[in-house]
Amino acid sequence: MQQLPYPIVTHTDFPGLKLHSRGKVRDMYEIGDDMLLIVTTDRMSAFDVIMGEPIPWKGVILNQLTLFWMNRFSHLVPNHIIESDAEKFPEILAPYREQLRGRSVLVRKAQPLKAECIVRGYLSGSGWKSYKKTGTLCGYTLPEGLLESSRLPEVLFTPSTKGELGTHDENISVEQMKEIVGEEHAVRASQLALQMYREAAAYAAERGIIIADTKFEFGLIGGEIILIDEVLTPDSSRFWPADQYEPGHAQPSFDKQYLRDWLETQPWDKKAPAPALPEIVSRTTAEKYQAAYTLLTGKSLGK
Repeated sequence: MQQLPYPIVTHTDFPGLKLHSRGKVRDMYEIGDDMLLIVTTDRMSAFDVIMGEPIPWKGVILNQLTLFWMNRFSHLVPNHIIESDAEKFPEILAPYREQLRGRSVLVRKAQPLKAECIVRGYLSGSGWKSYKKTGTLCGYTLPEGLLESSRLPEVLFTPSTKGELGTHDENISVEQMKEIVGEEHAVRASQLALQMYREAAAYAAERGIIIADTKFEFGLIGGEIILIDEVLTPDSSRFWPADQYEPGHAQPSFDKQYLRDWLETQPWDKKAPAPALPEIVSRTTAEKYQAAYTLLTGKSLGK
């Protein structure tokens, strides 16, 4: 694996800064009254459990890919980014610049919508399990005879609840989402999510990647919906190599599915602590993330 000009960061602790929250992957700090510093670490979670070992430079890839997509979608929806260059961060962050480079952003504080906006173009994961049992996917009735990894007849918007750290998200109907976030915001979020997925899927297809499904998150600032959190990364999406696509089974991927598949072979109850990751699993996962970044952006990490 290539050596990159970034340190591996699994945990941050910045004296003098107020910790806003620490999630499975991201540490967030308050910068004044209206800004947050988001640091995307190299922590890896699977089945809602944080692994004991990092995936090298994963946080840089997630952060840089999110910035790439947010820039591409800026004609559709504003986002919360204020600054992504650590050299231009406020002086209070100067002592931590080495840890922050490439993996952090300053953002406007937003009120997150209490629903995750999932878009599915292919039948995989929990959607495939649901279809096998009931012939439906998140309330949508699907045609008979679809295979695992089949392309869906139409792209579907399938929202879910936002589970707290250590809990699982649950699929909900669009009507339930309207009850949670309000009809206007639910309709706007679903329209944006579908439009962004279609644009991203067309772009990725030209670069040899199928985006099987993905998750978007939105927030509110002054009543306006904006794009927040991560966007179309290997953590929040299924990326498949188009030249190996073959319905009827699970697909090779550029995302964390490789790690999930390895974990499924372990005698583990999917509760913390997770099994220790062999070096080959960490390295291969990192290489898959880097490959996705390079294919989608045309750049090598660190350049």
